[in-house]
Amino acid sequence: MKRAYEIIHEDDALVIVNKAAGVLTIPDRYHPEKFNLFTQLNKQYGRVFVVHRLDKETSGILVFARTEQAHKNLSQQFENRTVRKAYFAIVEGELPQGEGKIDKPLAPHQHHPERMVISANGKPSLTTYKVLDRFRSYTAVEAEIHTGRTHQIRVHFQSIGHPLAVDAVYGKRNELFLSEFKRKNFTLGKGKEERPLIRRSTLHAQRLSFVHPQSGKTVEFEAPLPKDLRATLNQLRKWAT
Repeated sequence: MKRAYEIIHEDDALVIVNKAAGVLTIPDRYHPEKFNLFTQLNKQYGRVFVVHRLDKETSGILVFARTEQAHKNLSQQFENRTVRKAYFAIVEGELPQGEGKIDKPLAPHQHHPERMVISANGKPSLTTYKVLDRFRSYTAVEAEIHTGRTHQIRVHFQSIGHPLAVDAVYGKRNELFLSEFKRKNFTLGKGKEERPLIRRSTLHAQRLSFVHPQSGKTVEFEAPLPKDLRATLNQLRKWAT
C-alpha cells in the first residue's frame, strides 16, 4: 500500500508535506470521515492550520502552519502572491513554443460550481510555463501559478487546446495506456487486459518557495516526482519520441 503522505520538513512554525495522489487535503464536506491530511496532521501534531490546498488527484508539496502567527504570515504571503509554486505536468499535444503565459480570468461554472471556466467576469489568473520535453502527442512542462485559483493549471491548459494528458473533468481521458502511443509491436498475452500507466491527473506540485515566518529567510522545498509519473515519463521517452 502506497503512503498517503511524507513529511519533508517540520519545525516549530510549519510542516511541509508531500501528498500522494488520491488523498484529500481537507475533510470532504459530504464524507468528513474520509482520510485527509488536515485531520491526520492534527492528530500527529496537536494542531495545524490550512494555508493552501491541492486537488485530490494532484500529488505534491503542501505547507501547513503550526501556530496562528505562522498561519497569518503564510496566508498573507499567498494573498500577496509572493509565494512561488512550480508544478510538473504532462499535457495533451505538442506545445509549439518553448515557454509562454496564459493570462485568463477564472470563475466557477454557472451550473456546476465545483468546476471552473474562463470568464470575463472571473478573477485575474496568470500561469507561466516552460517546455521540459516534447513527445509524440504529449508535452512535459513546468508551470508556475502566479495566482492561486481553483483548478487553475487544468483549466488554463485546456483553454489553449492542451489539457492535462489525464484529467477526468477537463481532459479527454481518465487514464493513459501505453498502447495509445506505442502503436507498433504492441501486444498483450492471451487473456490479459492492459493496465493503465497512470489513472489520475498528470499534475504534481513540485516546488514551493516562501519566506519562513520565523527566520525571515527565503526557503525552498521540493517534492520528487512520484512513481506513477516517473514511469509514465520513462515510457513516453522510450516510445513517443
